[in-house]
Amino acid sequence: MSARTVVVSPAPTANGDLHLGHVAGPFLAADVHARYARAAGREVLFGTGAQDTPTYVVTTANRLGVSPADLAERSADDIRATLAALGVDVDGFTGFDRRFTDWVRAFMSGLHGTGALRTRGLKFPYLPRTGEFLVDGYVRGGCPLCLADGCAGLCESCGHPVAPGDLLGPRSTLHPDEPVELREAQVLVLPLEDYRERLREHFARHADSVRPHMAQLVDELLSRPLPDFPVTHPVSWGIPAPFAETPDQVINPNAETQAWSMYSAALAAENRGAAVGSPDELWSPEADSEVVYFLGFDNTFPFAIAGLAMLMAHGDRYALPHRFVTNEFYELDNQKFSTSRGHVVRGRDLLGKVSRDLVRFHLAATSPEHQRTNFSLDALATVTETRLVAPWNAVADTASRWADRGPFPVSDRSHAVAARVVARFAATYELRHFSLNRAAELVAEQLGRLARWEVTEADAGDFWHEVEVFLRCAAPILVDLAAAVLPDPAAPAGPPPAEVTPRVLPRLAAGAV
Repeated sequence: MSARTVVVSPAPTANGDLHLGHVAGPFLAADVHARYARAAGREVLFGTGAQDTPTYVVTTANRLGVSPADLAERSADDIRATLAALGVDVDGFTGFDRRFTDWVRAFMSGLHGTGALRTRGLKFPYLPRTGEFLVDGYVRGGCPLCLADGCAGLCESCGHPVAPGDLLGPRSTLHPDEPVELREAQVLVLPLEDYRERLREHFARHADSVRPHMAQLVDELLSRPLPDFPVTHPVSWGIPAPFAETPDQVINPNAETQAWSMYSAALAAENRGAAVGSPDELWSPEADSEVVYFLGFDNTFPFAIAGLAMLMAHGDRYALPHRFVTNEFYELDNQKFSTSRGHVVRGRDLLGKVSRDLVRFHLAATSPEHQRTNFSLDALATVTETRLVAPWNAVADTASRWADRGPFPVSDRSHAVAARVVARFAATYELRHFSLNRAAELVAEQLGRLARWEVTEADAGDFWHEVEVFLRCAAPILVDLAAAVLPDPAAPAGPPPAEVTPRVLPRLAAGAV
């Protein structure tokens, strides 16, 4: 086992606060695994942040009538606050400070120094009136592979990269009525085809480290020649590229993946009291770090293909991550969450009506692990009441009847049962078969078992012992309930107790949705 686990959840674009579609996938999953791993006695660093360089910041700011810089700063603050409100305990949160941008430029300069980058003439949609090239959020059109409508860069539907010049029927998002033409610009690229065979070998060795949909996409991508990956873009919004060949260009935000990941991990280490030299120190083979990405399926290409190729370009300097836990889209009332259409439920808004543990439990139960799933307020109320609140309150009522009596002995049978419960939960939290859905199912199943227990004086100790074991196992999801009952839910469990003394347990309130 590695010396430490580095948990990375890609930074969302700083063009608004987080909605439940963001939280239900990578952020809650990353937090649950990090909490479990720490309670298992492992060193864990959890990094995320906010990204201000995508052009979506500009397009959203234009729609809202604010400056892009102000929108990015406000959004970063909102994202950080929402994660904290939902109990997503991040160690390192990247922003847009000079130290971060200097590291991105330094990493990209190092990549350039390997001789891996090439100057290429690529075609981009172009607005003749303004003299602007259109990339990513500046341009929409049809995906040349699956035909879905979307922006350039990445297709949210099929996950394949979409070169701006390959969009079908491209149109400007800021000036949709103006004619668009294709023009060539000289940019720096990383020829991904040079790394395809090594990428194939890497994913073949670690076939059990990714979920089926990502495995399918990786197979599709690597079954044909890979495109040249643009490292620079001929636009002005972003981190200025430090290359003489491409003056007045910026670094492609999708090329920031590895530099950003390294920086967020180093920041996490510093915030937990560790001394880190260079931000890439934890990525060296000698560091013995297991890097785990929790990310949306549509982030597969920039992190797992282009990102790994950037590491490969450095020879053996960096260890290659292979743990990727992906998720699909989370829908609201059977439609995709959409900030622009106002079709969202934001995390902090929901927490004004429903307790944090209920939100976390429901998002875990409905997390879009392998297919799109749906959120509705009615479903949250029904599911949490029947599967969490009612059975827990029955358990609390039973425990309270035996409170402050005893101590009662704990039988060998109960120790054996507890060990089986711990093993079942561990199977859902460990990376090989990680599943928020199954963890939430286990919470409900074990609560149902405990709620049906007809407790007598002979087995009162067993009952209380198994309640405590349940809470320790459920603590990565039910953070507040566990904290209210257990002395330190994040500490590794001690030896099985010979006897216990029951106490009064807090009740849960149903969500007022």
